[in-house]
Amino acid sequence: MQSQPTPVAQPDASTSAAAPGDASAPAAADGPTSGFRAVLNSFRGWWGHDVTGTVDQIAVIEKRRAECTLSARYLLMTCMSAGIAILGLLLSSPAVVIGAMLLSPLMDPIMGVGFALATGDYKWLRQSGKSLAAGTVFAIAFCALIVLLSPLQTVTSEIAARTRPNLFDLAVAFFSAVAGAYAMIRGREGTIVGVAIATALMPPLAVVGFGLATMNTTVFWGSLFLFITNLTTIALTATAMARIYGFSTSLSEKQTQWQAILIFGAFVALAIPLLLSLRQIAWETQATREARGVVVEVFGGQATVSQLEPSFDTEPMRVAATVLTTEIIADAEQRAESLMRRELGREVDVSLTQLRVGTSAQATEEAQLAQARAQERAALQQAENIADRLSLLAGVPVDEVTVDRDRRRALVTARPLDGATMLAYAELERRIDATEPDWDIRLTPPLRALPQVTFSLEEGEGDEPDSYTITPQGAQAVALAAWAQGRVDIPITASGPADAVAAVRNALSHYDVAITEQVSGNGFGPVSLDWSTQGNN
Repeated sequence: MQSQPTPVAQPDASTSAAAPGDASAPAAADGPTSGFRAVLNSFRGWWGHDVTGTVDQIAVIEKRRAECTLSARYLLMTCMSAGIAILGLLLSSPAVVIGAMLLSPLMDPIMGVGFALATGDYKWLRQSGKSLAAGTVFAIAFCALIVLLSPLQTVTSEIAARTRPNLFDLAVAFFSAVAGAYAMIRGREGTIVGVAIATALMPPLAVVGFGLATMNTTVFWGSLFLFITNLTTIALTATAMARIYGFSTSLSEKQTQWQAILIFGAFVALAIPLLLSLRQIAWETQATREARGVVVEVFGGQATVSQLEPSFDTEPMRVAATVLTTEIIADAEQRAESLMRRELGREVDVSLTQLRVGTSAQATEEAQLAQARAQERAALQQAENIADRLSLLAGVPVDEVTVDRDRRRALVTARPLDGATMLAYAELERRIDATEPDWDIRLTPPLRALPQVTFSLEEGEGDEPDSYTITPQGAQAVALAAWAQGRVDIPITASGPADAVAAVRNALSHYDVAITEQVSGNGFGPVSLDWSTQGNN
């Protein structure tokens, strides 16, 4: 029996290939658009299956939620981190500041805010926001308290570095937040150590506390803006990362679009002032470089600028420089001012200190070293002289005088001297402070009685009523009480008629000194100032 051949199906006219000129013909399979779609679909498939599909979203969210709770441990670690940070800043010690960064638990609630925004969990958002707000307030208050109790209240280089945020700070926070969110999502928590150091959340808060304690608005607002920049960037970047990794959300498509717009808008709002700050910093750097070049040009390239200190906040701008030169030029300052005015486009006040040196390069280097050694010896001798004089005036051994040469500050606690009033101790400090205008001299007196604040009657002219004002002696008593309270840090009680006590309270408020009041009757009369806690001296 012979097998029958298998029939071959003929193509139907309806399924046959369209003619080349047919407008209904589909796009070529290998066209660029189809190729891009194929790559995009392949990437989506890989991302959805091999990347986001391997993330345990429930475990990540539970862990993040647990670390956002407001607890005693969280507040304790926040305060300890803040304390270490402010001490490191006051001591200008980068190593100590880094230690504070590692202890800070503020990263957890900030990341919690980001993930809560991504998932639309507003209960979690409130919890994270509450923890973040409490930690921020506790950190600022604790740092302010330490600064108030500390004898060191000078703006150090570490503090100043955190008062002028710029666009680079935003970039650092963004890259760090990407790394931190990735580490949390993928379970690689060891990376958080580096993220904590990079974002530096606690040091800016510590500087905010410093600015609050010292009433320095420039430091306060500059460091607060840096903290807000870091906080906002980390939270919003975490939100974006969570959405990219496919975390389930209760937000509608329209809400998601608005969320993306708001995130982008927030970044733009932060970037604009930070960009302006960066431009200003770049201009100051360029201006410093040009000023140095102008000084060298004035001396025909035969001089070395040993030290150059520009002041950009003054008008006109000031430039002070020390120049090592082989020839003294009488009109060097005028020539430098003219050239800098042309180069920088603003008025400049130049002050040059010219030191004549030999003609060789070796002689110039030796002169620089000699100048540095001389400055060091002079600074050491000056510090020793100040310590000796304070020791003599305060009646204490010289080793009980604290001298900080770097910050030009000297502190001493005076022994009780028979017959010495509080005014005498204030006068001792004033005299030695007047001889060292570049130093901050502080003498802590023993407790002594404070003088009364007296009033005088001023008769009104015409229909104006009579009024009482503090006498010149009374104003001196107020100033002395403010000085003494700032040194011994003990509250003051004011006793007297109600109106007079209110006037004294208002006068002391100008010195940022608060008082407790003991009122006896109304009107005006002498007001007694006493220490709320009397000592034995």
